[in-house]
Amino acid sequence: MKKNKTTHAMAGVLMVIFIMAFLLVAGRFLYIQASGVVEGVSLDEWANKVRTTSYTLDSERGKIYDKNGMTLAYDMPTFRMYAIVDEKFSENLEEKQHVVDPEETAKKLAPLLNAEEAYILERLNVGIEDNRSQVEFGSIGKEISLQTKDEIEALKLPGIRFVQENIRYYPNGMFASHIIGFARETEDGVLKEISGVTGIEREMNDLLKGTDGYISYQRDIYNKKLLDPNEVIQLPDNGDDVYLTIDQKIQTLVEDVMSQVDEKYKPERMTAIVMNPKTGEILAMSNRPSYNPNNPANVKNWYNDAISTPFEPGSTVKMFTWAAAIESNVYNGEEGYMSGKYQISDRISPIHDFNRKGWGTISYNEGFARSSNVAAAKLVWEKMGPDTFLEYMKAFDFDKPSGIDLPGEVQGQILYNWPLEKITTSFGQGSTATPIQIMKAATAIANDGKMLKPYIIDRIVDPDTENVIVNHEPEVVGEPISQETAEQVRKLLVSAVQSEHAVGSRFNLEDYSVGGKTGTAQIPDPEGGYLVGRENYVFSFLGMAPADDPELMMYVSVKQPTLEFETGIEPGSAPVSFIFNNVIENALHYLSIDPDKGETSKVSAFEIPNVKGKSVSNLTEQLSAFGVDYSIVGNGKKIVQLSAEEGTKILPNEKVIILTESPTMPNIIGWSHRDVLKLGEMLSLDIETIGNGYVVTQSIEEGQTISNGNYLGVELKTPKELQELKANEENNDTESTEEESVDVFE
Repeated sequence: MKKNKTTHAMAGVLMVIFIMAFLLVAGRFLYIQASGVVEGVSLDEWANKVRTTSYTLDSERGKIYDKNGMTLAYDMPTFRMYAIVDEKFSENLEEKQHVVDPEETAKKLAPLLNAEEAYILERLNVGIEDNRSQVEFGSIGKEISLQTKDEIEALKLPGIRFVQENIRYYPNGMFASHIIGFARETEDGVLKEISGVTGIEREMNDLLKGTDGYISYQRDIYNKKLLDPNEVIQLPDNGDDVYLTIDQKIQTLVEDVMSQVDEKYKPERMTAIVMNPKTGEILAMSNRPSYNPNNPANVKNWYNDAISTPFEPGSTVKMFTWAAAIESNVYNGEEGYMSGKYQISDRISPIHDFNRKGWGTISYNEGFARSSNVAAAKLVWEKMGPDTFLEYMKAFDFDKPSGIDLPGEVQGQILYNWPLEKITTSFGQGSTATPIQIMKAATAIANDGKMLKPYIIDRIVDPDTENVIVNHEPEVVGEPISQETAEQVRKLLVSAVQSEHAVGSRFNLEDYSVGGKTGTAQIPDPEGGYLVGRENYVFSFLGMAPADDPELMMYVSVKQPTLEFETGIEPGSAPVSFIFNNVIENALHYLSIDPDKGETSKVSAFEIPNVKGKSVSNLTEQLSAFGVDYSIVGNGKKIVQLSAEEGTKILPNEKVIILTESPTMPNIIGWSHRDVLKLGEMLSLDIETIGNGYVVTQSIEEGQTISNGNYLGVELKTPKELQELKANEENNDTESTEEESVDVFE
């Protein structure tokens, strides 16, 4: 009986414990059911989070256009391919969601990706053997074009998926690179967004980048959307579009001509700016060395020298010295002075004209045409006085940045502490300035005394509404001289190009009068003093045309070119004039500016007529008559398409691609990157380029039939790379000495 009592007691205790435990558990369940919270976590929120899928809707970065709407930068949609290799993704599904047959999948993918079948198969098998959910394919699976993606999807290969990844693309390659700059994906563990690094891409990054949207919905364990998915969509806010003042035609002229000079003269640096002096708009701007923003590797010069590299400009400054003297009412152009040498004190080194001996007694007008340093020095020291001249230098804004809407501007410095510095500033030595500062100051001369602020952003547009957010207008920022003074200085500038004493006679154009001033600036030696030698200068020219009422103004500088001495002494102005003359003459014709000299009937630009379906031979005759380069794609006799639209004005240095009804691959060796891209766009080719410059190899042989979607790989090399390659080949062939190789090269 005692045992039974103990047993009953223990049973009672256990019963109580069980009841308490049950009540605790039941209470907990009741609490959870009533509150829906576990350890501070809402079960509803947790469940929603688990079964809710959310995707980012990428915003499109704003495009960059030239002033006429030509696209210079945009987000190009590309795709990254991956493969689902885990069988569980196909459980209970009729349509398989994983790679079922790796061998067949690799076989079909290889030709479309231009890859080895064995490599693709290896990636798939490694993923399966390692029990991975999915695998990627390295570089061959990235930056896949939309066309290739569509072709792969048409194969209906189970398990092959794509993710869109935009890349920033620059269709013109090495074109206005220091202006446009480049943008790239920023990375912090994962790719975040495309951000501007240099140029307009950086300056306008906040406006260009936009804001991403998203889409979210609820799904089941098989990732299928529920019948009531509670879908939420937040549309992206695309970035604003930026229209530059750059004119693609004129910029192309500048780029092509500078590339020719780069190839022939191999200078250390080059800069060119084309401006509308009536508005301050920059129509073209380029530097060498440059780079391709699609592949900014091994860049030799990140700086936009036109705005970021002050230097001693030389005699181009004399136009402002004469302007100051005229405006201050101390100038008599017919007054004579003794040229050659000028010294203000026995303690100060004398000033010499560039030929050392001068030209005897000449007038100040003739002194300007001859670019006399002595005349400039006497105007400052004896006529105006250094303090007055300094006031005018500041009135021309040489003591401040130009204010152009580009990042990285660095202003020059007026060096004006000692008597010699005050004199040398009059002819552009000692004091420094940037090309854009000089151009800004010269607008006052070209524009009847009104100095304009240079700008490169024309307008900013919301692409979704097409509303113009910002519209830049010309801005007068000073009037350092009067209209009468400006007119008188323009006549002096004409004399510096067209008179019998002109040192700038190489800049005389056939159809248009030119006013301008040359500059030959010394280069400081890091060890003190200045570099010596005929090539150790910065040769420059600032010119405007037509001279009486300038429509265009251009500045060109070429630093340390390799000049020709075997067939005679080649002047440093030769490469500068080659750039200026070719660009300005053709640009004025392109802008339909009436010639003010020469044959007014001459036309340098060819306007594309309506030629679709018409004879190839008829068009080629017209193009040849105007000196326009062209290439015919195919053997057909009728025109299917041109690389230029009807009404487009074509300049002689441009290439027109004529597509016939039977397209075959042309010989594109020597074509520019831009022309290759035009061909690719016309034929919907899958283009892959390696390097910069001009084509040296092509993957499709000449004469081979081509069709939409064909892959075309090309290798390009810059003129310098081609020269080095040629020099090395000649050196290997002749086994000559280094000195002999240079002789052959030149």
